[in-house]
Amino acid sequence: MNQLDLKDQVCLEESTEQEVKEPPMYRVLLYNDDYTTMDFVVQILEEIFNKSPSDAVRIMLNVHHNGVGICGYYTGEVAETKVKAVHIRAREAGFPLRAGMESI
Repeated sequence: MNQLDLKDQVCLEESTEQEVKEPPMYRVLLYNDDYTTMDFVVQILEEIFNKSPSDAVRIMLNVHHNGVGICGYYTGEVAETKVKAVHIRAREAGFPLRAGMESI
């Protein structure tokens, strides 16, 4: 191995040892309103957020009693997609249900 090959190998090892950063995470929230039915919120939680029936009811009650509930923690693109899906499904069903996301 010549001097140049050894130097190239050291540079390659240094560049592959760089830390891979975790993507930023966001929490997706549902907000209470006076018109969206509890059944619809449970349906959204089960179908969009893949929650079990018992978890969906627990989160829905949190939204109902506290004004907001956490649906889950996701990377930015996934969180945006889920928020948009909630808004689309709610509008199609005639409900004003709102979802949002915030960084954690």
